[in-house]
Amino acid sequence: MSRFPHLRQDFLASIVVFLVAVPLCVGVAVASGVPAELGLVTGIVGGLVTGLMRGSSLQVSGPAAGLTVIVFEAVSEFGVGTLGVIVLIAGLLQLAMGFFRIGRWFRAISVSVVEGMLCGIGLVIIAGQIYAAAGLKAPETGIGKITGLPRAFADALGSTEALASLAVGAGTIAVIVLWRRLPKRVRSVPGALAAVVLATAATLGLGLPVATVEVEGLLGVVQPPGAEAFGQLAGPAIWGTIIAFALIASAESLFSAAAVDRLHDGPRTEYDKEMVAQGTGNTVCGLLGALPMTAVIVRSSANVDAGARTKASRVLHGVWLLLFAAALPFALALIPLPALAGILVHAGWKLIPFRQLAALWREHRGEAAILVVTALAIVVVNMFEGVLIGLALAVAKTAWEASHVRLEVVDKGAGPVEAYLAGNATFLRLPKILDTLESLPQDRPVELDLSGLHHLDHACRTALESWAERHSATGTEPVKLTTAA
Repeated sequence: MSRFPHLRQDFLASIVVFLVAVPLCVGVAVASGVPAELGLVTGIVGGLVTGLMRGSSLQVSGPAAGLTVIVFEAVSEFGVGTLGVIVLIAGLLQLAMGFFRIGRWFRAISVSVVEGMLCGIGLVIIAGQIYAAAGLKAPETGIGKITGLPRAFADALGSTEALASLAVGAGTIAVIVLWRRLPKRVRSVPGALAAVVLATAATLGLGLPVATVEVEGLLGVVQPPGAEAFGQLAGPAIWGTIIAFALIASAESLFSAAAVDRLHDGPRTEYDKEMVAQGTGNTVCGLLGALPMTAVIVRSSANVDAGARTKASRVLHGVWLLLFAAALPFALALIPLPALAGILVHAGWKLIPFRQLAALWREHRGEAAILVVTALAIVVVNMFEGVLIGLALAVAKTAWEASHVRLEVVDKGAGPVEAYLAGNATFLRLPKILDTLESLPQDRPVELDLSGLHHLDHACRTALESWAERHSATGTEPVKLTTAA
C-alpha cells in the first residue's frame, strides 16, 4: 500500500465516476445518432488512454453533451463510417497544437464566447431531446427544433405512445432534480443513474409502449474507418467539421481543466500536455470509429467530490466501463430512450449560464451581448459559424475598447487653437478624430499636441499628417504638430 497511498480513495472515486459516466455515455451516443456502445468506447478510451497521460490529473474525459449537436450534424451529412476519420484528424490536430505549445493560448479565448457556445448548445440539445422524449422526429436545424415545439406538443397530445414516452422523460428529469434533496447516504448513488434505473423499472413493470436502446454489441460497432471514408478528405466540406471538432473539443477540455483546478489543491493543469492527452485519446477514438472525447466537467467534479487523489481513479473508471460493456451489454437494451433524453435535457439546462449572464449584464453588458449573440447564432446558423461570429464580436469589442482616445480642444478666443490627443489613436476612432479636427476654424493657427498618445497607428498618423497639410494649405499658418519626445 506504500506504493499506492491513495488507492482506497481513488478506488471509491472510480466507482462513483463510473456510475455517473454510464448513462451519460449512452445518452450522448444515442443523441448523436450513433450506436449506444460507441459512447462507452469513447468513455473507455478516455479512462484507459487519456487517463494515463499527463496534463490534468483529476479531470475525466469521455463523450460530452457539448459536442452532441455537431456530431449529429456530421453523422447526418457524412455518415457514421466517416465519423472515425473526422475524429482521427481532429485528434492529430490537437496533438500538433499540444506539441507546438498552443494549448495555453486557449485560455485567451473570451469566456463570453465559450459561455455563449455552451448556452447555444444547451438550447439546441433541450429542444432536440424534447422530440426524442416524445418519440418524434426532430427537425434538422436548431431554429427549426425550437419553432416546431408547439406543433410537436400538439401531436404528442393526440398519441398515447407519445404521452407515455413524455411521461418517462419528464419523470427522469424530476428524479434527477429531486435526488439532490435526499439524504447524503442515498445521494452516493448518482441521480442520473438512479433516474435511469427507476425509468427502466417503471417501463418494464407497467408495460409502457416506449422505445428502448438498440444494442449491436461492442465488437459489432467498433469499425476502423476504411478507404472510402478517407476519400472524403478530398472534399472541402469535411474540413470545416474537422476544425470545429478540434477547436471546440480543445476549448471545452481546457476550460474544464481550469474549472477543475479550482476544485482541489493538487497539481495544477499543464495545458499543453493536456492538449496532447486529449489529442491522443481522440486519435485512438478515430481509429476505432467512436465518438470524439472532451474533458467533462460533470464527471470531473464528481471525481473530485468523491475524494480522488490521483489519476488512478479515472483509469479505473475506464476499466469498469470496459467490463460493463463486455459483460452486461444486454442491460443497455432495457434502457428507455426517453429516459436518456431526459438526462440530456437536464444536461443541456446546466449548460445555460444563467448566473454568469446575470452578472455580466450588471457589470459588463458588452460581454453579455457577445454571450447572447453567440448562443443565438449557434441556434439560427450552426455550431461552427456561431462560434466564429462570437469570436469576431469579441475581437471587435476588444479592439474598440483598446482604442480609447481623448481629443480636447482649447480655444481661448485669441491666438492659436490648441488640440490635445491622449490615449490610443487607432483607425477605429479615426472618423471621430477627423470630424473634430476638420471643424476647427480655417482662419486660425492650430497647434496639435500628440505627446499624450500611448499608441498611434499608421492609419491615424497618415491621416493626421494629411489633415495638417490640407489645413496648412488653406489656413493662415501651418499646423504645429507636437509629438512625444
